[in-house]
Amino acid sequence: MNTITQNRLNNQQTWYIIDAKSKKLGRLATLISYILTGKNQPIYNPSKISNNYIIVINTKEISISGRKKQQKRYKRHSSKPGSLKIETLENLQQRLPNRIVQHSVKNMLPKGKLGRKILKNLKLYSENQHPHIAQNPIKIEV
Repeated sequence: MNTITQNRLNNQQTWYIIDAKSKKLGRLATLISYILTGKNQPIYNPSKISNNYIIVINTKEISISGRKKQQKRYKRHSSKPGSLKIETLENLQQRLPNRIVQHSVKNMLPKGKLGRKILKNLKLYSENQHPHIAQNPIKIEV
């Protein structure tokens, strides 16, 4: 039995669009990471980057359950003494709503070079409009 590998013939880009309005953050991030890694395709190879692109719109209206808006904290550090910045989920959602989705998807992807390359296939927009209409994305319901 021969092994089927990815080649130029079956290497077509597939674009998906997801509306994040009133969707749970964890369930949305799980679906996005599943599609970005290519596990939804019959030809899956963990060492290859799939040609799946995902557009997420309305990230500012994502749903967070429980008291996570007040209790969950995001940290960033510039490696200089005294530069640790701690921010709650509520403040980050008002300031940079795309970063919340990006952070949760990034933690679900493989670590290293491959994960960083896969993350470039994720396009996040806080509003309802996006510039990728020419790609004819397939709408996914969560």
